[in-house]
Amino acid sequence: MNYTKKLLAEVGLEPGRLEMFFLSSADGVRFAEIATEMTERARQLGPNPLKNGKGIEQPMEVEE
Repeated sequence: MNYTKKLLAEVGLEPGRLEMFFLSSADGVRFAEIATEMTERARQLGPNPLKNGKGIEQPMEVEE
């Protein structure tokens, strides 16, 4: 996961756009919480900076 986040940073995407969760089919409530959290995170990060051919100015540092 950390490697993939580093790759995202290198191409100009915020690593916070990627997260992995392991849930069972019985975790409906937790799934809804995660969906809400990720939706809010995406809103805070804003539009995809690569959509218009723009990346971030400097590569981002990723926590190991």
